[in-house]
This record gives sequence, structure tokens and C-alpha cells, in this order.
Amino acid sequence: MNIKFNRRNFIKAIGLGTASLAIQKSKVVGEVAHNKKQPDILFQRKIPVRHEVDVFIAGGGPSGVAAALAARRQDANVFLVEGQSFFGGMGTAGLVPSFSKFSDGINFLAGGVGRQIYDRCRDTGVFGPDYNPDRKYRWDGNPIHAEGLKRVYDSLITECGADFTFQTRLVAVNVENGSVQYAFCHAKSGLFAVKAHIYVDCTGDGDLAAWAGASFQKGDEQGNVQAGTLCSIWSGVDWDKARKAGMYGKWPLGQSDKLKQAINDGIFTVKDPHLPGIWLNGRTQGGGNIGHAFGVDGTDERSITKALLQERKKLLEYQRYYKEYNPGFENIELAATGTLLGIRETRRIIGDYVLNLEDYTNCADFPDEIGRYNNEIDIHASSVDANEQQRMQKLFAKSSYKQGESYGIPYRALTPKGLENVLVAGRCISTDRYVHGSIRVMPGCMITGQAAGAAAALAAAKKTNTRAINVKDLQKNLKNLGAFLPNA
Repeated sequence: MNIKFNRRNFIKAIGLGTASLAIQKSKVVGEVAHNKKQPDILFQRKIPVRHEVDVFIAGGGPSGVAAALAARRQDANVFLVEGQSFFGGMGTAGLVPSFSKFSDGINFLAGGVGRQIYDRCRDTGVFGPDYNPDRKYRWDGNPIHAEGLKRVYDSLITECGADFTFQTRLVAVNVENGSVQYAFCHAKSGLFAVKAHIYVDCTGDGDLAAWAGASFQKGDEQGNVQAGTLCSIWSGVDWDKARKAGMYGKWPLGQSDKLKQAINDGIFTVKDPHLPGIWLNGRTQGGGNIGHAFGVDGTDERSITKALLQERKKLLEYQRYYKEYNPGFENIELAATGTLLGIRETRRIIGDYVLNLEDYTNCADFPDEIGRYNNEIDIHASSVDANEQQRMQKLFAKSSYKQGESYGIPYRALTPKGLENVLVAGRCISTDRYVHGSIRVMPGCMITGQAAGAAAALAAAKKTNTRAINVKDLQKNLKNLGAFLPNA
């Protein structure tokens, strides 16, 4: 089967045209805009519909992997596309060095798929030589060995029988009356289309939903977004010496008087007082969450390109800082930087419910709850302004829950307004900026991805849309998968 692919509609769909639905609906500052001085062209060709499936998943990060596993366990026919050469997103391509919380200290919140991922990471050494089973109850989760995590995701997806391809990107969607008809993808073989009953957006940036016309928000009231980070791998660390010097195993990692001294000594071109630090993930290796890319727009490839160039250069300043100011790091070498820039915040798709700060504060329960989570509100400042840095640090410190506390996540936060057969999962779900700062991390993405995959499979089996499914049936299916749903 072939369909006609219209270049003009493609340009509009990906947000480059003056008629972009995303720009018209949201008026978001910084969204990529078409240069009006340049003409539009009409480009048409027939392309094959290569897959017809129950569930199409865009993005193979933790939410996409969880969605695929959940959908397949309900016997849905799944096709997943991932733009990188492996699954995992920020934990692999982005080299983010540590998982955040899986647990509230009593309950394993990322139950089901998240628990399976956690157990396999533990059993295959992904957490590294410093693994301690009690670490899952600490703020910093567990360190990540990226190569090992790739193999964990590889094995889980291949075992479940989901169809997928790497180096394949979603480039556009075709929508009629609020229903996505086709997703258009590009790979080495060229353009092709996918027809599905339900489309699940696990892109992290809400690309599929936004291109389909969903409204969204981005950043604060002025459009400022959290700073990004180009994470990294470092070799040659003497961890025993670093421990004895008090440079490892405490929070904040790296944010010591020595950092202030280095800033005052002129080591850094950007005087950034926030340094999460380096996590142990090998005998002499560490994963770095180091430096911030301020002002980067993760939905604009030009902004990302500029940030990547700057951040690769800035890491040499941090190499000097660790060598000269921190015992145990005198012989470190920069081994690698992420193939993806670590983006913390882009679009938040507007759904049928916007999960908000009041819900977080009140440990809210919902009748349509699909999971619960408890991470602190972790918003990285959008600039080096001292007042903003202090506000964000205070917010993080004051937002900690006690053991056993968490907030509910309603199914309605996964259903974009105006779209009938699209679900969102991961950091782009419907929240305000505060809750986004909590749920954007990998275990949170696993929770919402699992729910989206289970809901998509249920809708496909019932041959209905995302809002017509019985939420009680969805909750029952999620509990059968192992989800933590004490109120269902």
C-alpha cells in the first residue's frame, strides 16, 4: 500500500511553517519558526505503508521501552521507532549517570516493568561495583553503567517480541478530526508510513502530540527552560582516595568550598554554582553530570547544535577543576560525552488533567490513578542568577517527602486534549512546571510509559479510542503487570 506524502503538510506538521498547529495553539516563545523570506515548495511522492499495527510507539527511552513491554504483555501488535542506535534515551545516549528514585522507602513505586528493569540492572552489574541494595531508598538512586543498560533494554524488548528499528525517526503525522491516521518515519531506506490504532508519544519532547495539533506549554511564564547538561564518562578516578577526602558518597556531590574557590580563581568561563558531580560506575570510572547549558531550546536543532559545541569545550574546564582541586581525581581523563545533549525540559502537552503543585503538596489520590511517584521537585535554574539558583535549591530541599509518601498520577494526564487516539508518556505528560520537575526522571517515565502501553493495548483490543476504555479495566491490567496502585 502506498500513500501520497505532501511536503507542505510535512513542513507544517513538524513546526517549521507559519501555519504550524503547535505555534498557533500555544504561542510558545522560542518554538522554531519558518523564515518568511524563504519560499515554501510543494514536494510530493508516494511512500509505502510499511507497518499496520495495534500500537505505534515513537521513542525508545525508558517510557517507550515500558510502553512496548506493557502493550506486548497484553498481546498487542507493536512497532517502536528509536532514532539512536540503542534504547534508553538519556540513560544511554545521554550518559545520565544515575537513576532517580524507584521507591518511596517502603513501596517500589515503579512496580511492574520498572521493577523488572531494576532487577535486571542489579543482576547484570549495571549499577556498578559500588551497588548497595539500600541505595534504592536514597535520593540519588543507583549509578548507571550505560553499556550494560543498553544490553538490558535490548534483551527485554527482543524477548517481548515487539517489532522495532533503530536509527529511525518520526518526522510527521497525518491527522483527521483529532485522530492520527498515519505516522511518517525516516530511516536509511527512506520515508515510510505506519498505520496504527493508537499512537504513543514517548519522544520526551511531545513531538508526535504537538505535530498532531495538541496544545502545550514550555518553561516558565517567560518561556525560560531548565538548563541542559552534556553528561560524560571519566576514567582514571581513585575512588578510595576520593572517599577518604570526602569527595564521594555525600550530597551535594562536587558543590563544595573548592568549587567556589575554583570559580573565584577564574577556572570557569560560566560561573555556575550548581555541580551535581561524578558518580562511581566502574572501578576507576565515573559518570559525570557536570556543567549546564543555559538557554538551550531542545525543540530547535540550531540551539542544540550551539549548546553541544559549547558544552564539549567547557568540559575541559571541569577536567582542570577536578584534577587541580579534588583529591582522587588528579589523573582523570575525559573518555566520552553523550551523543544526546541532556535536555531536562521542553514541551508539556496539555491533557484532560494538568497534574499540579497542589496535587504534589497534598499527596493527591485520583480515581483514575495509573501510578504514584515521589521524586523531589528538581528544577535546574535557567541561568546563573544567584536569586534563581537559591530559589531552586530551596524548592528542592522543601519538596522532599517522608518515607511512604507519594502523589498519584491520573490517566487523564496521558490523554492530550483534542486527540482521540494519542497517548503521551515520559517527561512530556500533562503537568505544571513543578510536577514536571519531579516526574521527568527515568523511573517516573517508566511508570507513565507502562500505563500508556497498557491503555493503548486495551483500546486496540476494544477497537475504541483512548477515552472510551474502562479505567477500572486498565487499573486491573496494570496491577496484573505489577504496578503500585494501592487506591485501585
